[in-house]
Amino acid sequence: MLQKSGKLQGTKPFRLVKFFTFSSLVIMFTATIIISALNAHWVRNILLEKSEEYASVLVENLNHQIISRFMLPVLIRYGEIRLREKEQFLLMDTVVRSTLHSFNVDMVTIYDEKNIISYSFDQEKIGQENAGGVHYEKAMKKEATSRLLQQGSFLELLFWFPQETKIITFAPLRAEKQISPAWAGPVLGVVEIVRDVSDDYKKVVNLQALTVGSCFIVMGILFLVLLFVVRHGEKIIERRAEERLKLEEKLRQAEHLSAIGEMTAGISHEIRNPLGIIKSSAQLLKKKMEKLDAKSGIPDIIVEESGRLDNIITDFLDVASPKIPDLHPCRVEDIIEKNIDYLTPQIKDNNLNIIKEISGHLPEVLADNAMLYQAFLNILINAFQALKNNGCITIKIKYDSGSIVINFIDNGEGIRKEILKKIWTPFFTTKDTGTGLGLGIVKNMIEAHSGTITITNMEPKGANVEITLPVQET
Repeated sequence: MLQKSGKLQGTKPFRLVKFFTFSSLVIMFTATIIISALNAHWVRNILLEKSEEYASVLVENLNHQIISRFMLPVLIRYGEIRLREKEQFLLMDTVVRSTLHSFNVDMVTIYDEKNIISYSFDQEKIGQENAGGVHYEKAMKKEATSRLLQQGSFLELLFWFPQETKIITFAPLRAEKQISPAWAGPVLGVVEIVRDVSDDYKKVVNLQALTVGSCFIVMGILFLVLLFVVRHGEKIIERRAEERLKLEEKLRQAEHLSAIGEMTAGISHEIRNPLGIIKSSAQLLKKKMEKLDAKSGIPDIIVEESGRLDNIITDFLDVASPKIPDLHPCRVEDIIEKNIDYLTPQIKDNNLNIIKEISGHLPEVLADNAMLYQAFLNILINAFQALKNNGCITIKIKYDSGSIVINFIDNGEGIRKEILKKIWTPFFTTKDTGTGLGLGIVKNMIEAHSGTITITNMEPKGANVEITLPVQET
């Protein structure tokens, strides 16, 4: 619960940052889409406006060519214009097509003053009445109009990607002033020009898509960077919160141990003196009983239990007042060999197998030989107790990054998770006998040498005790 609350407190400073980060990104994404839509609408209007201007130039040129190359010659030759006559129609067709050649014009339709189609690329339309509609009426009033015609599926039109885009322009066909004063610009008819601008429109749309895509990519990169920064910041805050909790926990343990140490030290001294008197009295009583040839095991029991109590008091004092190591150059592998020699009878009795994997050319360490011997001995005895007959312990010693690393790996059942969390807690033990101070004493000894000790489970089973001792200049 403490750890969870610590994480929550640690992440609070970043809640506001996250809120503003994601809110800003949402706003920027929305603004990008809106700007893109407005830009597309603006580009579409510009395309329509430029196309209208272009169509007006075409109509003006066509108007001039029709007057000069068709109307005047026909009036001079025939006296009137009758496009239903094949010769006049072919002449008109020649003039129109030659004028608009290479201008990407799909359709040209000419309406007369009565809204009847007089000429068209599509000859089936010739003779149709009232086909011009509203745009014809405006053109007759000398007002040119254009409209955009787009074709495609619903989704293509919705996202401005039509398959085909055309501009239809209606413009008045007028007599030119310089030809005759009698024709001082009256409207003679209406010209409808249909131009295919699909390629131009697709280029604009592709440019627009490139712009929008670039914006989204930039925004996406910005989003990922901000997300990385926020998450990295959260991890830093969480890590610091966890470190703070660990420090607080260590401080509480230190205060707890300090209080226990002071109490234990006082009580231990008070107990040890009468205990020594009891032990010596029991030994004296045993000698007198031997002289009187009286047989009793009570003095032996008293001596044995007094010795056991004295060992317990020694453990209490070692935890309460850790010894200061007497540092001398020594070799860890030699200390391990002494431990194994001492434990050889126990190893044989339990059919245990000891495997040693020791790297060559290991440097010496500055250490207290006796303290390390006692620490390693406690670890090995604990490992023996966790093993059944025919068990195996692997001892690995190597040099890594300025430290000697020692691993004691057994193939026992391992340590349950709930026990592993409490393993360093003073007075915690799973054994029927024992004070629960053994591992604490070992940890104090290793830390007195500026080393570290960790205990983890192995896969699929077993436990691993890893000790790291720094190599200092001897």
